[in-house]
Amino acid sequence: MEETWDLVVVGGGPAGSAAALAARLRRPDARVLLLDRSDFPRDKACGDGIAAHGRDELAKLGVPDLIADYKPTTRLSVVSPGGATVSATVARPNHVVPRKVFDTRLVDAARAQGVEVRRHKVRALTQHGGTVDVDGIRARAVVAADGAGSTVRRLLGVPMGAERHTAIAVRGYADLPPGSERADGVQFIAMQKHGWPAYAWSFPIGDGTTNIGFGLMLPRLRAAGRPGKEVLHGRLAALLPDVSGRDLLAHHLPLSTGRPATPGRGRVLLAGDAASLINPLTGEGIYYALLSGRLAGIAAVGAPSNPLGAYRSGLRQALGSHLRTTDLLARASQSPRFMDAAIATAARSTAVFDLIVEVGLGSGTVPLPLIWPVIKTWARGGNRLSSVA
Repeated sequence: MEETWDLVVVGGGPAGSAAALAARLRRPDARVLLLDRSDFPRDKACGDGIAAHGRDELAKLGVPDLIADYKPTTRLSVVSPGGATVSATVARPNHVVPRKVFDTRLVDAARAQGVEVRRHKVRALTQHGGTVDVDGIRARAVVAADGAGSTVRRLLGVPMGAERHTAIAVRGYADLPPGSERADGVQFIAMQKHGWPAYAWSFPIGDGTTNIGFGLMLPRLRAAGRPGKEVLHGRLAALLPDVSGRDLLAHHLPLSTGRPATPGRGRVLLAGDAASLINPLTGEGIYYALLSGRLAGIAAVGAPSNPLGAYRSGLRQALGSHLRTTDLLARASQSPRFMDAAIATAARSTAVFDLIVEVGLGSGTVPLPLIWPVIKTWARGGNRLSSVA
């Protein structure tokens, strides 16, 4: 058996690369090995949106300019299930970067920091006191960042989230129609009342193409009684009739349920999608992946006597209040009228619009004075739907 690694990371997506980078930044002498079953570049079904909080995480990982060459999107337009609309400038711009590019850059950044990268598909994992054995590779700690269908999570015996907390989405790319306002850096979300919660999106990349997709809860898809591909592709086409998608891929999203899920066992830490860290309001996961990966990498090499305890504490401090907020709002948003009220209120109030973005794409919580107008509109039945451009 080879020499013991300080950290083995399974999965080279944002969470895994963040863990590897953070470990090397925390301890430049740490021996870190990154395993992924694919070679890079490789595609990954995702909305590709990287919000301001994600860029903050990139700066903490020592790569603040990783996506600086991509054009920012400065406006967000949302249509609620009942037709309320808001289109406004976001407080801090977002970026849209295809995962084929973003993930490869992160892996390359980790490699440049001294992380060894290997193509390897994990099949077995056992823990022996102070070490973990991954297919004969010995490590003092392991970060599992191998996605929604995490092999490591299954080997640990940590159950996946319930189906009622799982969404499914299809993602593709399309050329923007000539003259489309979305070509000018406007991210667009169209919510669908039928089968709610469900929505389509169009996130322009900045080169004349856009990431498009449609997602809904997995139980809703099963209840449709038709092939999943037919439902997902059909609703995407209906909500975005002016674009024709290509490279369509489907993926599952294990949504957060109010607190960090069981973040690991023993000396194995779960990060990103493998830890069910996906915003239940928006399906956003890149920020959570970068954050949880960074915290896991720091804990793995910075608290060798109890990495899981340190990681759990870090997650609680960073996301505890926020995840409780998103859980409560996700429960309320099961009512399409609540979303109508939220969007109608955001159309009248910049503060509420900024709050929705902060909660949906970052780590925000909800002060009662800002949510109260939404509650009042909701209680009135959402009759004051309005729009603002």
